[in-house]
Amino acid sequence: MAHRPALGLFTSLPILWNEAPDVAAMLAPASGPPHWARTALEQRYALVPLDTLTAPGKLRLLLMAQPRPLSPQENVALDGWVRGGGRLLLFADPMLTWESAFALGDRRRPQDVVLLSPILAHWGLELRFDEDQPPGLREIEGSTLPVNLAGHFALRAGGAEGSRCRIVEAGFVADCAIGNGRALVVADAALLEPGDSAGSRKAALDGLLDRAFGAPDR
Repeated sequence: MAHRPALGLFTSLPILWNEAPDVAAMLAPASGPPHWARTALEQRYALVPLDTLTAPGKLRLLLMAQPRPLSPQENVALDGWVRGGGRLLLFADPMLTWESAFALGDRRRPQDVVLLSPILAHWGLELRFDEDQPPGLREIEGSTLPVNLAGHFALRAGGAEGSRCRIVEAGFVADCAIGNGRALVVADAALLEPGDSAGSRKAALDGLLDRAFGAPDR
């Protein structure tokens, strides 16, 4: 591929760097090989790590994976960016099953429960979670998307004008046209976990990227 489009990455998950107690250890070669998802993404895109969403700038594509809670200013900026033509792939997991080296309450730990109700409600979505569902990795029927303690979406009245969402993949995915842009929202992040099945996970991730952003030029 001659040109890799820029892709903003906003996440609490250790995708760009492995979990480590400090920056020096995080960047050390002994910290382990790159996460499979980072390798897969960098084959298609030039990754742009983001610490805040207040100024997405000239980015056209954005991947959010189990992000921290957004400030009111970030909610406004994200909504405006999508409505202006941005394309978003969002993994929003209500019960993260990713194993972490850090204890509950440690700020370095990935976001265990996604807290994005304001922006989802603004787009006409409600993320629900069935506490009685059995744990364990499984695939959605008729799809290759793996889930584990996943949520599911429902349409919510009162969404902002210009937001039109449809619920697909048995409720695990919401496909939203928002102004001039688009958001593909997945109610789980188990796909991005490290594991021995990285090959099949990459195929599923590539499929979501194609749906959210379009297939890359080859």
